[in-house]
Amino acid sequence: MANPNLFNASSVLGKTVGLAITTSAQTIVQNAASSGELYKINTLMIANVDGSSSADVTVSLFKGATEYKLLNTIPVPADSSLVAISRDNQIYLEENDEIKILASANSDLVATCSYEEIS
Repeated sequence: MANPNLFNASSVLGKTVGLAITTSAQTIVQNAASSGELYKINTLMIANVDGSSSADVTVSLFKGATEYKLLNTIPVPADSSLVAISRDNQIYLEENDEIKILASANSDLVATCSYEEIS
């Protein structure tokens, strides 16, 4: 795996993605195995769009096939949000890394992730 030197990066592109979270683990951001890039995850926010029910969220970092829990069944109350990753605790995705999310209920939670693709 080749990661670009952060001090000699030729390109830094800002990206934002969204995801309606389901009860099956879904990838919100994935750095391909041969991308030649490094992804700097700046923010990952989870919002509960259900007006009456709380829902739990699990967020995992996968480094290849190895899973590391960032959040594990954390409740997100109705009509509220949770900051899973912020500039205070940002992470990097190397090649072949990804972030997956799942919820305890379908259609209750949505995720928004802001990151930089560095090459």
